[in-house]
Amino acid sequence: MPGGNLSKQHPTFFRRLLPGLMLCLAASVSSAQQPNRPQTPVVNYTPAESGVSWESLRELNFGTPAAMIPYGTDLLQFGLLWLPVPERRPPAQIVFVHGDCWQSSFDVRHTHAMSTALAQAGYAVWALEYRRSGDADGGWPNTFEDIKGGIAHVHPAPDFVDIPVILIGHSSGGHLALLAGAEDPTLKGVIGLAAVTDLVKYSQGNNSCQAATAEFMGGDANSRSTQYQAANPAEKTPHANTVLLHGSADDVVPAEQASLTGARTVMVEGAGHYDWVHPGTEAFNVLLQTLEDMLAAPAS
Repeated sequence: MPGGNLSKQHPTFFRRLLPGLMLCLAASVSSAQQPNRPQTPVVNYTPAESGVSWESLRELNFGTPAAMIPYGTDLLQFGLLWLPVPERRPPAQIVFVHGDCWQSSFDVRHTHAMSTALAQAGYAVWALEYRRSGDADGGWPNTFEDIKGGIAHVHPAPDFVDIPVILIGHSSGGHLALLAGAEDPTLKGVIGLAAVTDLVKYSQGNNSCQAATAEFMGGDANSRSTQYQAANPAEKTPHANTVLLHGSADDVVPAEQASLTGARTVMVEGAGHYDWVHPGTEAFNVLLQTLEDMLAAPAS
């Protein structure tokens, strides 16, 4: 389990800080239709060896989102809008769902470098925050309802209308993205990064993230079989254009999860769990290529 996150070390302080943070960022825009542009200069990311740690993500520099926009009434129901750097019409709007075991201890901030790099690659990014285990009303099914609400509230800039939308989720966020993608045929595609594809099998593991599944679901698979069935991507028909990207050295979501009937799998040898959200890794380059390929593919 990763550690060192501000919200985990000082959860009460973080909850008190969040309303002010939202107000400060909201004050930087006069409306959702007039976001500020992300800061420059461009952030450069040096190459990194495979198997990066969660802690290394906190050391990365990142830009500034153009806006922080609520999609619901709870303080945790918001998205961060990142716009292309330099400014240009993006080939797609990415909706991104961060992971880390569905737990409130870990928030969207550890993926700011990823959003920055995707924006620098030309994409608009709508990075969602949402209620998780440990938050009031977090856990299944409310967490999933937040994700669907965030997707429905996607905020491109006004001059970026009519562009395709691709849904990406990492780890437990990949689990949520796969579920949401199965219900939304309007998406151009869905990409699961080290995603949990079989919730029941995953919950039977013994690492700390697998053990957190029961907290998220409100019990184990035996006592809440109906809920697990509803929350299990393995029991759904995925979006027609679904790609699973996984690393062979993933010790958080085992490589056996990199399989889902109806989805295409790309396995990157030696890649670890957090390589996908670190812009300096080969895995991140694979993600960029996958996005290009998905956009080039004819409509299904």
